[in-house]
Amino acid sequence: MILGFHSIFGVYGFWLPNDPRGSWSDFVASWELFRFGSASKTDSRRSVAHKPHDWQVRLEAKKALKYPAVFLTGLQGRAVGEGFNRAVEESRYIIYACSILPEHVHLVIGRNPRPIRQIVGHLKGRATQELTKRQLWPVDGRPVWAVKGWNVFLDDPEDMKRAITYVEENPVKEGMRKQRWTFVVPWEG
Repeated sequence: MILGFHSIFGVYGFWLPNDPRGSWSDFVASWELFRFGSASKTDSRRSVAHKPHDWQVRLEAKKALKYPAVFLTGLQGRAVGEGFNRAVEESRYIIYACSILPEHVHLVIGRNPRPIRQIVGHLKGRATQELTKRQLWPVDGRPVWAVKGWNVFLDDPEDMKRAITYVEENPVKEGMRKQRWTFVVPWEG
């Protein structure tokens, strides 16, 4: 039985379809970006984030994006959290862990009758609305979020504990403080 999900989704420009470490993309839709290589489809269920690659080429590829790659500031991160809070209040999602980082988000979300992609879409939508409401995001149609993300099904109590710990410790690994969000509830196991 599914207990929850470890959801990871990036901001626009965080993980490109032709990232040399691999991606879940089948094609590169932009000719400017395609010049840096075709899609690097991977079927790996494990993170490839730490795989060695040429950072300079990756940064050059990001310059070819239609819009500048997004990097959330602290104020924007707080607004994203408020948007998540609104979605949680509206739909009573159960969030066991949340880390909002400059280039991506990690969440451990409890089981819910809604499909996980719909839940993530709701969270992203409310976060974008909050950014716009606080005038922390331009209203020129520029995307905040990458289209796809990763949703790992958690069906074992040990998997839940491991995912929660990973998400809680993720900001520390990035040189930030642990995060505390009012919409996060403890997992009782």
